[in-house]
Amino acid sequence: MHIAYSLPLRPQRVYRIALSTFFFIQGIVFASWASRIPDIKAKLQLSDAELGGLLFSLPAGQLAGMALSGYLVSRFGSRGVLMVAALLYPSSLLLLGLAPTTVMLSASLVIFGLCGNLINISANTQAVGVETLYRRSIMASFHGLWSLAGFIGGVIGGWMVTRGQGPFTHFCFIFSLSIVLAVVTGSFLLPRDAARKTGKTNIFVKPDRNIVLLGLITFACMICEGTMFEWTGVYFNQVVHAPVEYSRLGFIAFMTTMAGGRFAADYFVTRFGVKRMLRASGLIIVTGLMTAVLLPALLTATTGFLITGLGVAAVVPLSFSIAGKSKTIQPGVALAMVSSIGFFGFLLGPPLIGFIAEAFGLRVSFAVIAVLGLGTTLLAGRVKTDE
Repeated sequence: MHIAYSLPLRPQRVYRIALSTFFFIQGIVFASWASRIPDIKAKLQLSDAELGGLLFSLPAGQLAGMALSGYLVSRFGSRGVLMVAALLYPSSLLLLGLAPTTVMLSASLVIFGLCGNLINISANTQAVGVETLYRRSIMASFHGLWSLAGFIGGVIGGWMVTRGQGPFTHFCFIFSLSIVLAVVTGSFLLPRDAARKTGKTNIFVKPDRNIVLLGLITFACMICEGTMFEWTGVYFNQVVHAPVEYSRLGFIAFMTTMAGGRFAADYFVTRFGVKRMLRASGLIIVTGLMTAVLLPALLTATTGFLITGLGVAAVVPLSFSIAGKSKTIQPGVALAMVSSIGFFGFLLGPPLIGFIAEAFGLRVSFAVIAVLGLGTTLLAGRVKTDE
């Protein structure tokens, strides 16, 4: 890969640590929202179907910002865009805590989704450049920091609930933490992005077959991932009938193994290859979700969500890493394309769960998502990699 700078201005480890901080910010902000969904659902007195419909707003905002994010990163570079996004994203979290009605919450979720996509595309574009400096797979470790932040965010959310703190107070704490981290580490980000000599800079270029396949694989994973983020608390409340203090145990279990799996994924990719990792991931996802569906007790459901976390761990990082190394499309544009297709999983997954649950129950809806997750395995063999 040709990059726009010949030598890094700082040791490569400095860039890696700084960028990891921004993945951490992204993860803890999103997890803070996800951990308080049951409380917001109760506050606004929403049914499963109403919550499912309302959750359309978040991925709708993410999708609305895809082309914009790809353009801004390609035009101005990921560093500046990432700094702005790291300020906007936690700020939009405050809107969710203040929303007094479903209409206001829906509008706030659109803004939250748009800002989330902006930080996602810019951070992953930075990651492609840092991975280029290392000349080996490190993308999954960045996403591991995102997942670790999600675990910490879930723990903080549970702690806030036990102390009787409402979502807005919780979100104010996360906002303050995120702003401090961004300001302290922002000057150590990679100054320029990786770019291919033959890459197209136009955001509206037609995606090639490999980009579409990567997008579909990401879709199959993210429809499961979105379900786990936004419905595990409700599943533990209504199906597992977990005590209040354990209602977030499924989410924390999922985030724990997803984080651990991502830190280990780079090693397994080097040893077994990208395609084998992707094939195995889909099978693990199905195993985990069906365990929780068929055996919905506290211990077995928690075990199922632990397994599911391992299944989704490597899929998105590997898809993004391959897309960022496209020989025909600039990294920021390629990542926006894969994200655009993949985030339809977030668009369809949570509301699909709500509508199916309203008609047939949450267990049936989780089983449907498990089958869709198998798409990762079925499509993996068709993807072209650098292996």
